[in-house]
Amino acid sequence: MGLVRCGNGRARWLRRGRNLLLAAVLIAVASAAGIWLAVRLTPMQSVSAAGQNVQVGAAQPGLSRSGPGELDLFGEAIPTQPRFDGPIRPKLKLAHITLDSQVNQAFHADGDNALVPMLSRQLAAGWKRYCIWETLVAAGCAGVITIAIAGAGRTSHRTMLTMLAATLVTVSAANAAGVYLLASGTPRALRQVHTLDDLVGRTRAEPVPAAKGPALPGIHAVVIGDSTAAGIGNPLVEHPTALDRTCGRSSDAYAADLAAANGWKVLNLACQGATVSDGILGVQVRGGKVVPPQLAVAQRATGASTVIVSIGANDMNWGLLTGLCAAAPVCDDDASTAYFKEELAGFTQDYLDLLEQLAALPHHPAVLVNEYYDPFGPDTGCLKKDGITREKADVLGSRLSDLNAVLESGAATFHFAVARPGFEGHELCSKQPFVQDATGKAPLHPTAAGELAIALADQQALGTIEADRAAHPDRTAQPGPTPTGGGTPGTNGSPGAGPAATAAGGVAGAGAPANTPANTPTTAPAREP
Repeated sequence: MGLVRCGNGRARWLRRGRNLLLAAVLIAVASAAGIWLAVRLTPMQSVSAAGQNVQVGAAQPGLSRSGPGELDLFGEAIPTQPRFDGPIRPKLKLAHITLDSQVNQAFHADGDNALVPMLSRQLAAGWKRYCIWETLVAAGCAGVITIAIAGAGRTSHRTMLTMLAATLVTVSAANAAGVYLLASGTPRALRQVHTLDDLVGRTRAEPVPAAKGPALPGIHAVVIGDSTAAGIGNPLVEHPTALDRTCGRSSDAYAADLAAANGWKVLNLACQGATVSDGILGVQVRGGKVVPPQLAVAQRATGASTVIVSIGANDMNWGLLTGLCAAAPVCDDDASTAYFKEELAGFTQDYLDLLEQLAALPHHPAVLVNEYYDPFGPDTGCLKKDGITREKADVLGSRLSDLNAVLESGAATFHFAVARPGFEGHELCSKQPFVQDATGKAPLHPTAAGELAIALADQQALGTIEADRAAHPDRTAQPGPTPTGGGTPGTNGSPGAGPAATAAGGVAGAGAPANTPANTPTTAPAREP
């Protein structure tokens, strides 16, 4: 009888030990899963200092003992200049930036200012706040997982509550210990970030001074950018200067369409081959001629209330990428993909330089950034002879989308407008393409009709800017030019396409809107001095 009791007692102890071990395993699994989910679900914490809004969170943990954090710059992941101890490192995202003369001192390391330490303190505070929220989210996730497991095992309410309490204590302790042991130095490192330049780890481009010479009166809008804005492959402007010929500036460029449609003087400074550093912010040497920085000349048009920007393709070496894609068996191999990502990251930082300088222009013009069109479309049958298949076109289209995402995100960060020209139904293999094919003077660039499509997108965006300014008259930037070409407003309140279509000079027959009035203004674009 004693042996039976001893055997039963031993069995109970074995069952109890097995149940405790199983409960401990379940608690450990729930805690680990809760922490894993929390890193992905915890919202980034917003901090603001001196006109900058930065979101603070955690990057995905790595295996190395130390390394850089992650900066989300216009959607691109860029390593931070500061390095952090431990595998848990911060992820920072530029959300909104507003520049003025006072903020510039906090935005860059250019002297002692009481605003400078604010950014470092806010970043450190944001990180601590994120860690608290991450702990709470981890506990919540682990608790839900524990209840689900306990419910599936039909455990008693008392056991479920015991397991839940143990899970919450375990995950909170593990999370706190992990942050303390693996990321305790992060607040100290963030306190060393006094300016945006400290965070990005770059040498900022020097502010572009205005070009020498008298002010250019009567200019309504200025266009800066690359060959898309210049309109290469189309007829040159009338009585072209040496720089007009060098840069390929066309009388069919969208700047000319906007000028003719609205009765404006539009100064088109765009030049083929221009990049942010060589063309917009710095001099561009082309064909043995020195083209002055476009932004320097633009600043002489002190009365211009809008600056329209088309830039990025040359910075990305888009022509080279497209040519290699056409010649190679595939376009998404590891080498070309890595090259594209590297070029995009480099452009992102140059684009930040450009946006800063546009935001700091003393006459505060409205800024409109043009995205790029997709030249390929759903039908690629006519491109097989040029080496472009459906699969290759998809890869190139995806990369264009990545570039456009950077353009859009950067513009939004600085409160600038974006125009999205649509070439749908008028791609390369359509009956009425808006894009020059391989036999054209400038393959993949817009035709006159394509330039008109860009002008129509800009016209609509400018109407949106005006509506926004009318609704928020207290904003500091000066209003953009009001379209005065007499177009009928569209159903969404934006300017109609009528006058711009006529301004293209016969383009309506090539696929542009045909409902255009006959009394279209014919003001010519302003010429670069």
